[in-house]
Amino acid sequence: MKIDISQISGIRLVILFTALAGAASPAARAADSADLAKQLSNPVASLISVPLQLNYDQDIGRRDDGERWQLNVQPVIPISLDDDWNLISRTILPVVSQQDVTPGAGRDSGIGDVVQSLFFSPVEATDDGWIWGAGPVFLLPTGSEDRLTADKWGLGPTAVALKQQGPLTFGVLANHIWSVAGDDDRADINATFLQPFFSYTTPNAVSYTLNLESTYDWENEQASVPLNAVISKVVKFGDQITSVGAGVRYWVDSPDSGPEGWGLRFIFTLLYPR
Repeated sequence: MKIDISQISGIRLVILFTALAGAASPAARAADSADLAKQLSNPVASLISVPLQLNYDQDIGRRDDGERWQLNVQPVIPISLDDDWNLISRTILPVVSQQDVTPGAGRDSGIGDVVQSLFFSPVEATDDGWIWGAGPVFLLPTGSEDRLTADKWGLGPTAVALKQQGPLTFGVLANHIWSVAGDDDRADINATFLQPFFSYTTPNAVSYTLNLESTYDWENEQASVPLNAVISKVVKFGDQITSVGAGVRYWVDSPDSGPEGWGLRFIFTLLYPR
C-alpha cells in the first residue's frame, strides 16, 4: 500500500512513525538485553547490580557428612570519579546455613565475614581492547557465629583484567588478603584468590559461563578449587530487569575437611542500568 505523506497531517505522521518504531522495538530490546548480559560478565562494568548467588556444597568435614547452603549477596556499585576514571565497589556478604561441617557441630546459621573490593578502573578500554581495574580488598570480621568467622581483619590488593570480543568475554580476577588484626587465638590469614573466567553471550541475552574460583591458603598450604558452569538469561519482571541463572560446580581440589564432588549454583541478579 502506498502512503502519500503529503496528505497526512502532523498528528497522523507522529502516529505513523511511532508505530513503525514500535515494530522494530523487539529487536532493539533484545540487543539491549544482550548488552546488559555482556556487562554482567564484566566485573568493572558501569552497571549497578545486586547479584544473589546461592551455592550448595556437600561431603564437607572429615567424615564427609556435612553440607552447606551459602547465599552471597554481592552488590556492585560504580561511581564516576571524572571523565576518565570509575570506582567500582564490589561487596560479598555471605549468609550461611551449614550442618555437621565439624563433628558434633550440628547446624550453624548466620552471616559470615564480608569481603569488600574497590577497583579503580579507566572509563575507556586500552587501545588493544583490554578492560582493567585495580585497588584494595578488605576482609571484615562480621560473622555472627564462631564457626562462620575468621575473627580477623584483612587487607590486600585486588585486580581484574578482561577482554570482550563480539559475544566472548574472558579474563581473570585476583586478590590476596593478609590478616592485620583480630583475635590472636585465631589462625592468621595469608590467602590468594584467583578467578579465571570465560563467557559466551547470545543475541537473545543468554550467557554460558565457566570459571574457576581457586583459593590457596599459604599458611596451611592447601587449595580450594571449585569449577563453576552456569547458564543465565536477562529477563524482565514488570519494570524490573533481572538476570536468572543456574548451574553446577565441581570441586577439583579442596582441603581434607572441605567440600567434595558436585554442588549447585543458582543466581538471581537485580539490574539497574544507568
